[in-house]
Amino acid sequence: MDEFVLSPELQAVQKIKECAWGMVSTSVLIAAIRLGLPEAVGDEPATAEALANKVGAEVDTLTRLLDALECRGVFVRTSDGRYGHNEVSRLLREDDPNSVSYLVQWIGHPLLWPLWPRLDESIRTGEAVFPSIYGKYVFDYIHEDDPAAGMVLGRGMTQASNHTSDAIARSLDLTDATVVADIGGGQGQLLKTVLEHHPAVRGVLFDLPPVVARAHADLRTGPLADRVEIVGGDCRAEVPVVADVYLVKNVLEWDDESSVATLANVVASARPGARVVVIQSLTDHNPEPEVTTALDLLLLLNGAGHKHSTGQVRALLERGGLRYVGVRPTGTFLSSVEAVVPDPSR
Repeated sequence: MDEFVLSPELQAVQKIKECAWGMVSTSVLIAAIRLGLPEAVGDEPATAEALANKVGAEVDTLTRLLDALECRGVFVRTSDGRYGHNEVSRLLREDDPNSVSYLVQWIGHPLLWPLWPRLDESIRTGEAVFPSIYGKYVFDYIHEDDPAAGMVLGRGMTQASNHTSDAIARSLDLTDATVVADIGGGQGQLLKTVLEHHPAVRGVLFDLPPVVARAHADLRTGPLADRVEIVGGDCRAEVPVVADVYLVKNVLEWDDESSVATLANVVASARPGARVVVIQSLTDHNPEPEVTTALDLLLLLNGAGHKHSTGQVRALLERGGLRYVGVRPTGTFLSSVEAVVPDPSR
């Protein structure tokens, strides 16, 4: 049979349909994870029948799921009809060092699905819709009403940090630093990596109390515990931490007033000359624009937040009382925007 050759007009139709069916891509990934399919596929390709027996599914429907995944580049199908792993599908395994299993589950979490049909409302008003659906802002809701969702989010953020922490830790110049504080540092994956790379440095992990209660075991009771102080609090209210270097990674993504308040709270506690390193994806230094624009819209829906350009981060830093130094790459999806706490006597 001759290959299908679509006209340019129909190729455009195909593209827009694929975009419109994006929700299915999310759903098939989550279904695979929940079924345990990435673990069921071993080192060698297997038949759909064998995989159905392993995961407890109907052969016909599992085959349809596998075909939906394979045509999206997740798993491969051999010439004899068996299914095997590729570099993408292995990332769905929880035991893979670069796993995205929880990150994918957060992206498609049931908590977030009701937000997207109201995106036009947020675009018109500039306001979040999460509070109108759930009665409070996303982080308040997760920690107070849905700790299971908070667990998925926390593990997803740790997985995302796994992809970048090593390169970021190596990119930091901590020659004259004694104490490094990770503000809004989650469960401490970045701080853990920084301390491993810089053995002369001590660390402070600062985040909401329910978050730091689940801090990485290495920071709580493991080999790094004697070099770490874990502090619970809300950086928008105060940052009661004195350090030489403050890391602020993927934090300044809510409304500008909260971001400025956080930076001003750092300045209020810091000594003159202390450095602040804001680490996040920037819209003008961006190797993954589809991901960044998706996150930007989710930030809008969740809390009227947004991603930033370099210029926007600089403006936030200066409004928070810091002196902008510059921006540089980290070798990852993220950039470092550096600033210094000024000396008011000068």
